[in-house]
Amino acid sequence: MTESNEKVSIITPVYNGEKYLPVTIESVIGQSYTDWEMIIVDDGSRDGSLALAKSYAEKEPRIRVISQENSGSAAARNNGIEKATGRYIALLDADDLWENDFLKEQLELMHRKDCVCVYGSYIFIDEEGHPTGKVANPPLHVTYEDMCVMNHIGCLTGLYDSSRYGKIYLRRELGSLRDDYAYWLDIVALEKEAWGNHVPLARYRVMSGSTTGKKTKLIGVQYRFYRQYLKLSVPKALRNLFIWGVSGLRKFL
Repeated sequence: MTESNEKVSIITPVYNGEKYLPVTIESVIGQSYTDWEMIIVDDGSRDGSLALAKSYAEKEPRIRVISQENSGSAAARNNGIEKATGRYIALLDADDLWENDFLKEQLELMHRKDCVCVYGSYIFIDEEGHPTGKVANPPLHVTYEDMCVMNHIGCLTGLYDSSRYGKIYLRRELGSLRDDYAYWLDIVALEKEAWGNHVPLARYRVMSGSTTGKKTKLIGVQYRFYRQYLKLSVPKALRNLFIWGVSGLRKFL
């Protein structure tokens, strides 16, 4: 990977995502910024996801498809990151999508701020793709300390410049529930800050059975993350858990 490399590697894990995958792929193909590769990692799907992804790859040379045994989203993302040839790394799940200027706007923000990590606002959509009326508007600037309280980076909006510190991988030992949080936390830790965009350039699909939407079931997981991964004291972990919980209620209810 050379310093002049301006390619974005988009990592998309998919497991039985045949229904929404075409919309996700089309949102990448429609990007106004064209120097990208999309690496679709099929995680042992039992539906037509793999065949569908391959059909797109046959028509679009910037799309590559990897197939693996079912190992979870962290393993799938890591597999894609390992194969990535771009300077910039983006994670886009198989049921989410980007607006046409997503990559263009996020790269311009990164260059303006001369930073290694940017993120942004995003619109919530339902299973059929209709906006729910909710928009996630994270702060325009976050520090590592802010990220230790809660994850301000929506995974579908994050962009990482790997040219300074090399590739960062997800921590599989955490399981699929908090691995994305730890990933962006590890990235922000590199320079202790990241910058956000308030223009909603992505769309996050909320599924009826989504674990993200069921915050009450994640309380224990979040608390253990504070205590075991961040090594916070009990009072600080409880304080952060309260702030996280209130934020979640405002976002999803």
